[in-house]
Amino acid sequence: MEQAFVDSGYPPEIACTITGSGRDVGSKFGPDKRLELISFTGSTGVGRTVNEQIATRFGKSIMELGGNNGAIIMDDADLNLSLNAVFFAAVGTAGQRCTTLRRLFLHEKIYDEFIARLVDKYKQVQVMSFFFFCNLLLYFITIQLFIIGDPWDSNTLCGPLITKEAVKDYEKGIAAVKKSKSSKISIGGNVLKRPGNFVEPTIVETTHSEPFVNEELFAPVLYVMKFKKFEEAVAMHNSVVHGLSSSLFTKRHDHIFTWLSSVGSDCGIVNVNIGTSGAEIGGAFGGEKETGNGRESGSDSWKQYMRRSTCTINYSSVWIKQLMQSSIQNMTFMKKKSKHIDNEKH
Repeated sequence: MEQAFVDSGYPPEIACTITGSGRDVGSKFGPDKRLELISFTGSTGVGRTVNEQIATRFGKSIMELGGNNGAIIMDDADLNLSLNAVFFAAVGTAGQRCTTLRRLFLHEKIYDEFIARLVDKYKQVQVMSFFFFCNLLLYFITIQLFIIGDPWDSNTLCGPLITKEAVKDYEKGIAAVKKSKSSKISIGGNVLKRPGNFVEPTIVETTHSEPFVNEELFAPVLYVMKFKKFEEAVAMHNSVVHGLSSSLFTKRHDHIFTWLSSVGSDCGIVNVNIGTSGAEIGGAFGGEKETGNGRESGSDSWKQYMRRSTCTINYSSVWIKQLMQSSIQNMTFMKKKSKHIDNEKH
């Protein structure tokens, strides 16, 4: 970033990086009146505290907070397209994108087939992660198998969780699922026994009524639920407190336009036949409800960082008089010139 400013002819001091915990460093920013606008990315809980600090001094804020993102797959959807989109959105970056897919709603007619195919897809990740750590077999494995591991490797799909605390949150989430009588773990649910904060991508078949479904677990855990009617799926999708990214997979135009309307998805990012994660690059990025406020990127982003003013310039009566006199003189001159031209013609 510093080099980009230098190359553009700007002082690099424009952008500074201050490293430290939110408690020690971030807490100083909210109350500081010198910061006219604060753009915050983090959890809903911390964002609420920061927003309150900023609001107390009537400052401006952009909040990019939690996202309990959902996707609906109708019975007429392209299942191959849907399967790959769900897999990438739920497993990629170890479930640590704000746009990661966390809730999946499947139409009852395609539920069994889709679950079976999705579990098979996840099994590839499990097998790959096992072989990845067997050094004696590395010679026999193609590069495509290196799918759980070093996030710097371009072939890695699922890296580690960010901290040990994140691993503990994953374990707490799995424990809550195991206590539920109406839920089952179809695949995954374990911490990998190897150096680092690696966990298994997990599929949980459950019901909408389970409390843990309404909470954002920042890990590769996908909650799958069944529905009968489109309207039912939309209602379940919109019932959570977050509203960042959403997807609908269907070929029916009536469902598409309903999904994109005011009675459809209540999220800031509303997709059709593409996953919840990755398509928003270049668009106005942000969410609704407890996901926060404002937008980053896209056509409106620059407005967030500007001060909007309505300007009126008053030219006093002296200026108006001079302007009128000048206009009259010009009109008289043009009239005389026109008369002179007419005489020449005669």
